[in-house]
Amino acid sequence: MQKLEGQLITVLGGGGFVGRYVVQRLLARGARVRVAQREPRQALFLKPLGGLGQTQFVAADVRDTASVARAVAGSDAVINLVGSFSNMQAVQAVGAGHVAAAASAAGVGTLVHMSAIGADSEAPSAYGRSKGDGEAAVRAAFPSAVILRPSIIFGREDQFINRFAALLRLAPVVPVLAPETKFQPVYVGDVADAVVAALDANAAGKRFDLGGPQVLSMAALLAWIADATARKPLFINLPDAVSSALATGLGWMPGAPITRDQWQMLQRDNVVDKGADGLSQFGITPTSLAALADGWLVQYRRNGRFAQYAA
Repeated sequence: MQKLEGQLITVLGGGGFVGRYVVQRLLARGARVRVAQREPRQALFLKPLGGLGQTQFVAADVRDTASVARAVAGSDAVINLVGSFSNMQAVQAVGAGHVAAAASAAGVGTLVHMSAIGADSEAPSAYGRSKGDGEAAVRAAFPSAVILRPSIIFGREDQFINRFAALLRLAPVVPVLAPETKFQPVYVGDVADAVVAALDANAAGKRFDLGGPQVLSMAALLAWIADATARKPLFINLPDAVSSALATGLGWMPGAPITRDQWQMLQRDNVVDKGADGLSQFGITPTSLAALADGWLVQYRRNGRFAQYAA
């Protein structure tokens, strides 16, 4: 295990969903952490997690080369966790290249780049293409970068499982789009452990697919969430033609249930490639959804922790 104590590690997107877990682990290892993001004030909640002077906060936008160069200057390692569902090409492709180029120019020893399963410059979705272009840009500027590709990431603050749990709490009838599409949900804590483990020189230049212990179809995942939250909605599997028309016709509207690009993302399974390096290479045992459900999804049960006793 690489010694991180005293090293300066810049985490772009450190105040985000995955970032907060990564920063917490780095601070626990004694690293000095520079949290860089567009609105650094939104990450100040991390400050009490470290010792005096252990955490820095700087403003940086991956679309702006000058701000990225300032953020990574003097760093021993850089971790790029920045992602977006808007301005995807600018943030996840061009922006990723900016980070890699700046890290290379600054003489940074290690770069860890967060991509996603399904990243492919030829993907049907703009999201997948931007992630694939981002990987290519990172490799071109910083060949020894470590690339991590997680499946859907779940945890207390996620915007995936929580979104469906909230929907099931309100809707007695739930249409299911792409019911056969498969996912391999991975716990945010395991992803954060992998990010920190990737700082080890033995991972240089490699790619790791990160998935949890279960592969679930969309229909099975929704059924699991319903069971975990003690809800019994009526699920209706929608034909692909209906789902596609819904995404095309309504996807442009604010608050639409699904956008056209999200529908295109659902055309491919979101699971770890067979034979790919993953969590096991870091010595991490993946955490199941069930292991965390009682302490997290209880908020969506009609009677909270007493749901099982409800009449």
